[in-house]
Amino acid sequence: MKNTLLILSILFPSLLLSQSDGVLQLLQKKLPDGTKIETRETGRHFLADYTIYLQQPIDHNNPTAGTFEQRIFLSHYDRKAPTLIVTEGYGARPRDYELADILRSNQIIVEYRFNAKSTPEEIDWKYLTNDQAMEDLHRVRTIFGKIYKKSWVSTGISKGGTTTLIYKSKYPDDVDVAVSYVGPLPKAREDLRIDEMILDKLKDQPCADRLDKIQRFALSNDDMLVPMIDSLAMADKITFERVTTAQALEYAVLELTFSFLQMGYSCEEVPTELQVDTVFNYIKGAVGFDFYCEETIEALEPAFYQFMTENGYYSFIHEPFDGLLDDLESYDNSIFAPRGVSLDFDKDYLQRVRNYLHLEGDKVIYIQGGNDPWAACRFVPPAERDAVYIEKEGASHRIRINGLDKNQQEEIYQALERWLKVKIYPLAED
Repeated sequence: MKNTLLILSILFPSLLLSQSDGVLQLLQKKLPDGTKIETRETGRHFLADYTIYLQQPIDHNNPTAGTFEQRIFLSHYDRKAPTLIVTEGYGARPRDYELADILRSNQIIVEYRFNAKSTPEEIDWKYLTNDQAMEDLHRVRTIFGKIYKKSWVSTGISKGGTTTLIYKSKYPDDVDVAVSYVGPLPKAREDLRIDEMILDKLKDQPCADRLDKIQRFALSNDDMLVPMIDSLAMADKITFERVTTAQALEYAVLELTFSFLQMGYSCEEVPTELQVDTVFNYIKGAVGFDFYCEETIEALEPAFYQFMTENGYYSFIHEPFDGLLDDLESYDNSIFAPRGVSLDFDKDYLQRVRNYLHLEGDKVIYIQGGNDPWAACRFVPPAERDAVYIEKEGASHRIRINGLDKNQQEEIYQALERWLKVKIYPLAED
């Protein structure tokens, strides 16, 4: 297909230009007044790419509350092809999703409200809810559905994968198929099943003892490591305010085993010698001290607000190190959420999503990594649902269809073909 597009662009450049111009004219005609459209460089099988700023209500229940610009990345291929809507959970960027290749589809990436460029001048946190975000997605689907009238598929990764499942439960008829990658559905603000899974999975890691020693060494030598974080902050021009550099060290140490399993790091990379520079660089690479700087905290505030109020999160396994921790006053994540606002947790919100998926969640594909701590909060559909659950043993939070076993990939391809009645383009082997 790529070669075909290349040949067409060489022999008939006006053909592709006219197609992209036609789409732009259609967007200008169909999108609401006030929508901004910018062209971008095109790649893959797409014929035209646009960055779109759509005016969305801050409160879908009260139009007088004002609007904000929601950033959307549209990659156009063919109005007769399926359309993939990507339900991001954070800020977004233009990138190609493997499902767009598999389906040879159009692709629409929707940045999550109140994140990155999709932020009103002043944030009223009470409007940052999953329900409001689902209304954003439904409005995007309704507007772009006037242009793309064939089958629609939703997908998302991590918090975006959770969003995919929530969206399916709220507007089941908006999409024909939902594909959630590593999308957790926690049962509490701090779901202790994640801690249990980390401790269980570490038993199978030959470097578990080394990781423990690295954590203890770092905490015991904080007088040398904290100044190194101070130097890092100066060099990278980042600031530590809400979290001090001493606290950042302790957070990073407690985060280490979670990150090790979540990102699928290798035991071969875990240092065998305990030296200040070696330990500092390993924790810096595996976790990142800048994760606790003010700039990162500000960027992730919207996500942590939702983790603390509706989505749930994980805690820190601190008990084994209590005698070595002297800078953290508590071990929860509320410090990363906005200050001065209510953080009451709605324990029933995701339960309603689980109930829907259990009773009515057909044509949903769940993809999980067996070693990913978030898999402790996975949803496994019952046998009576027409759904596909794939979990690859030993895989991490990075698992994608291209990393699955051949038989697992084939199960997904067959389900997509059966449900959508379209041709499937299997991913090429690496």
